[in-house]
Amino acid sequence: MAQKTEISLLQRLLQAPKDLSAGVTYPLEALLLLVRSPHLLSLVIMPIGVNTVLGVLLYLGVLLPGWQFIAQLSTGLPAGTAAWVATLPPWLSQVLGWIPAGVGFLDDILQGILAIALFIILGLLLVQFGAIVGAPWYGNLAEQVERHRMGQLPASTMSLGRALKDVWRAIAFQGKKLLLLAIAAPFLLLFSVLPLGGLVASTGWLVLAIVLVLLDFIDPPLERRRFSFRTKLGIVGKTFPASVTFGFVCLWLISIPFLNLLTVPLCVVAGTLFCCDYALAGLIRD
Repeated sequence: MAQKTEISLLQRLLQAPKDLSAGVTYPLEALLLLVRSPHLLSLVIMPIGVNTVLGVLLYLGVLLPGWQFIAQLSTGLPAGTAAWVATLPPWLSQVLGWIPAGVGFLDDILQGILAIALFIILGLLLVQFGAIVGAPWYGNLAEQVERHRMGQLPASTMSLGRALKDVWRAIAFQGKKLLLLAIAAPFLLLFSVLPLGGLVASTGWLVLAIVLVLLDFIDPPLERRRFSFRTKLGIVGKTFPASVTFGFVCLWLISIPFLNLLTVPLCVVAGTLFCCDYALAGLIRD
């Protein structure tokens, strides 16, 4: 048993470089698949429509107020500092003349960091709400992609009852993700106030965001098989390191304003392809 474990670990180590690069390529592969498959391309029309409506609401309700908050957070800081330096004695004013420019530079960095965080939060919200409202269409899209990839799929039909059940299970899934976030957040906040803990906390938030995004995009084929939330989390770990690079690319794609209206369905296709290759075909069996 121990020998088999060592062999399996060695195989994963040897496979790791290939997996790292493979995880990055899935969104591009998904785009090529959609371009070459008109019947699949037609299935993303409804998800894009849903995302457009949700996007307008999120941009008006989150992006604009958030952007105004970021602007107000630093408004007047460089000017106020310059005015303060100007009131000092001439010799001291010359010595401290670098402060306004330095404060302005730090102000720009702060604005940039907050803007990136705002875009990531906006993208995550779009994915969460889109996964609930668009669950029936995303499920159908994932089925057809899986059929294309694996060549077979248990027969199923769209119905009102199934659509309602998919929406309910999507809500439950998002609730479990929120619970995971609620469990991890206190520890990350604790690290953020410790000496030198900011880097650890920032890395932790990034990893958590990657895991949450990855769960959304590999969920449709796993949900169709009614896997538990714990099993889905286990798949994220078993597909490491490919899951990390794939999740990071998806997180970046959904964080681009306006473009994410299109990249969310693209990532669903990419996640299904990833799931077929790394979970359904090898690590997890029906």
